[in-house]
Amino acid sequence: MNAFVRIVDLGSFAKAAEDLRVTPSALSKLISRLEDRLGVRLLTRTTRRLAPTSEGSLYLERAREILELIGRTEADVSSARSQPKGRLRINSSTGFARQTLLHAVPAFLHRYPEVSVDLTLTDRLIDPVAEQVDIVIRGSPSAGSDLVVRKLAEGRRLICAAPSYLERAGTPLSAADLEKHNCIALLSQSPTTWPLAAENGLVRFQPKGTFSCDNVGMLFDMAIAGQGIVRLADFVVGQAVREGRLLEILTDINRSDTISLWVLMPKGRFHAPRVQAFLDFMEEWLKEANSADVTA
Repeated sequence: MNAFVRIVDLGSFAKAAEDLRVTPSALSKLISRLEDRLGVRLLTRTTRRLAPTSEGSLYLERAREILELIGRTEADVSSARSQPKGRLRINSSTGFARQTLLHAVPAFLHRYPEVSVDLTLTDRLIDPVAEQVDIVIRGSPSAGSDLVVRKLAEGRRLICAAPSYLERAGTPLSAADLEKHNCIALLSQSPTTWPLAAENGLVRFQPKGTFSCDNVGMLFDMAIAGQGIVRLADFVVGQAVREGRLLEILTDINRSDTISLWVLMPKGRFHAPRVQAFLDFMEEWLKEANSADVTA
């Protein structure tokens, strides 16, 4: 198409061949093959004149439109390297989304105004390929062979409660004290235990209370409402602790192994500029949040 347009624009096979850096004979053969494939003559050629036929004029008009569209498309794709754009589809657990993404996503969109975000919330692990999601954020690195897995951040689990609850029920100072408190635990098939240091070594405290739930976001809401004590990842409760809406307790006996936050991505979307921009932004955001925790 480009060769045909250049021939018509320059009015000569010789000039078009020079412009395209091919020989006139090669260019002539190219147009002949194009005409044979279409089954029509596109150009009328004489010793003094070259002009498109009626079919050639129609082909010329459509070819210009197509070439212009290709040019714009390539320009858009190239510019996306330096300026991410397009729709980013994210799936997250409810607790992380409501307490961290709630604050991070608006800042991300402000930095990258040409990106839009579709956010879905589920606590079960989904297949990002089947669900057509760019990024899945979870606390588990399990993935299929067709996925890219990347660690986003490391953290720990905090034991905390709302100031209103502690004023009403008192602040526990030991594992034995926790037996007297309403502990809000994650509902799961295997019993949930909290590793705590005691005089005779490490104990696995089994939280008991009037409420349990399989949704981390709901556990957080109940704690904020002053309904009891929770032990949740700092990815979930960190912002509330920094703001004083929750108070971290039992810091000297809480034994939390390092926990990781993972992202799962389809291999074909891992290198998309909008995906890379979001991952880099979230690593920076979480690092700053952890620094604030250390400073506090």
